[in-house]
Formats: sequence, structure tokens, C-alpha cells
Amino acid sequence: MTAEPTSARSATGYDAETLATLAGDAAEIMSRYPDPRSGLLPMLHLVQSVDGYVSRDGIMFCAEQLDLTAAEVSAVATFYTQYKRHPNGTYTVGVCTNTLCAVMGGDAVFDELSEHLGVGHDETTEDGAITLERVECNAACDYAPVMMVNWEFFDNQTPQSAVEVADRLRAGEPVAPTRGASSVCTFKQMSRVLAGFPDGRADEGVGAGGPTLEGLRIARENDWKAPAVSQGSDQAAAEPVATEGEPSAGEPGSSAEREPAAPSDVAPGGKPGTPQAGPDPEKGSKHD
Repeated sequence: MTAEPTSARSATGYDAETLATLAGDAAEIMSRYPDPRSGLLPMLHLVQSVDGYVSRDGIMFCAEQLDLTAAEVSAVATFYTQYKRHPNGTYTVGVCTNTLCAVMGGDAVFDELSEHLGVGHDETTEDGAITLERVECNAACDYAPVMMVNWEFFDNQTPQSAVEVADRLRAGEPVAPTRGASSVCTFKQMSRVLAGFPDGRADEGVGAGGPTLEGLRIARENDWKAPAVSQGSDQAAAEPVATEGEPSAGEPGSSAEREPAAPSDVAPGGKPGTPQAGPDPEKGSKHD
């Protein structure tokens, strides 16, 4: 009896149909990059879209597809917070508690949600609907305090409005973000989008809202224009400006004219005694 080729085996626990579908999607991901290994990040999102987190099977699948070790894949999966190493809820509710959002009430929003849902940071409700997170920054400071549901924006939140959103999600009701797509999809669906497979919702809803465009509005009302760029300004901008009393490069006394005083001056970047910098004069050459 002839042994099955090693390449046809898989150490994952996926059934044949799931494995075949994943392999087809993985091949599309790898085709986007000159080096297939560059596809690891979207591929982790891909397996997360199937399992709801980066499972042991997902780790092994990525390793097999990209000729990596499981340890190498795990090192990446544990570095980024968007990859979950345990089952995630249907919706990830992330509350920004970074400086501005915290000052504007982000901590109060998180505390109210935590008490109402009965979970803490990176914990999931018993019904599996919501995983609650503290987020360092949602990149929407002009709408603070901000909450995200599967990375869709919910701006200018209060503890009460955040609880209302959470209750509607748990009840299975449709919920519309403040900006972006017109609805919130599931965590698995969003993971597939992050893997690079569009869901057709990219052009839905409002992109930049009023606070983001306020500066542009004021500039137009006052007919403000950017300064005209004169010929040669790029070259002038590229030339360093010497401070008062400091000689320009090439002039006597400048660092460019200073005599080398250490091995690192001869070979910048090398440490004394290394081949890059040459021997350390205090220790002498190995030939001395």
C-alpha cells in the first residue's frame, strides 16, 4: 500500500470541505504578495472568520500554507489584539479609554457596560453575544467618547446610549453605526473583510462627519488658501538651517570638518572593537 504524500496531509482538525475552502482562499491571499509569507496577517483573519478566533487548527493551517512553524505563527497571533486566542463573541464592543475619550467619559462608558453585561475586559457574556474590550485608541478623537462594534464607529457615546446599543445587539435587533457601513456585521464576517474579501459595504453610510471637516469648512468660508510654492522651494526646504552661532556644514568648526576621535567616527554604526568599526585602540589589535 502506497503511503499518502506528506503534502496532502494536514495536522488541522478541519473537515475536508472546510479545509478545501480555506485552502482556496489562502491561495488567493498568497497570490497578492511577492513573498507568500507576507500573507500571514490576512490569513490569520481568514481562519478567525471560520472559527471565531485564532484556534489551534487555524495556527496549524497558516503554518502549513506558508511553510512556517506553529511557534512563528503563534508569535504573530499573540502580538496583535485583533487576533483572539479564545472564542470571541458575535460582537466585539470596544470602548476607547485613552486620554481624550477617558476625559470625555470613556471610563464611565466602559464601567457602565461592564456592570450591565457582567463581564470585564476581554471577557464574553454568557450568551456569547458580546466580548467587551478597553481600547487604547479608536482613532476618532473628534467624536469622543467613542465605542466601536466590530470596528464600526459609535460616536459621542454616553453610558446610557452604550448600554442601549449592547441590549439591541443581544436582542438580535439591527444596529446602525454613526458613520461607515449602514449596519453592523458579525465578528466572523468582519474578520473575513479584514482578510481582504470585500462584503460590498465599503461605500455605505457617511465617511467623514462634521467635526472632522470643520477645519475645511472654516477655510472655505474665509477663502483661506495654502501658500503658493515658489520654484526651488523643495531644495531650500531640504537644506538644513544652521542655528545662530553654529557653523554650517563644511565650514571650519562644523562636525563635518572635525577630526575623527573614535573608531565609531571612522565607521559610523559600528561598536569599538567590531569588524564594522575596526579594532578598539584601547584594547589593541588581535595582531599586536
